[in-house]
Amino acid sequence: MTYDPDNIFAKILRGEIPCHKVYEDEAVIAFMDLMPQGTGHTLVVPKAPSRNLLDADPGTFGALFAATQKIARAVKQAFKADGVVIMQFNEAAAGQSVYHLHVHVIPRFEGVPLKPHTGQVEQQEVLAANAEKIRQALASSSSVLEPQQ
Repeated sequence: MTYDPDNIFAKILRGEIPCHKVYEDEAVIAFMDLMPQGTGHTLVVPKAPSRNLLDADPGTFGALFAATQKIARAVKQAFKADGVVIMQFNEAAAGQSVYHLHVHVIPRFEGVPLKPHTGQVEQQEVLAANAEKIRQALASSSSVLEPQQ
């Protein structure tokens, strides 16, 4: 399979579709999932085009997973979560529905199950408020930005 430059994440990267962005650098962008499986569900997406982990340039992974760690720490702090799930799917049989490499970061809370991925779009006000919480966590905490010793 080849990379489709018209996938929804490619369109977001080109600014053709809006998103609730929480982080961006030269290599990645992170934004709220429109159909969250939990409060604060965030996607970390490399700017380099690839369908998934199986065909990505290995040079993509360093920046992608460094940003994933940064976002995971911020999400955990922003929502006072008990833990964080990191998920990454490759091909339809594994659950991939958008064919641009991306990582899901979902805060988890004891006793609260993940919602199913039903296609239900979250209210824009909720996504905007959650994005702001994550941006504040990124801006306010050096422990979010620096590796833990």
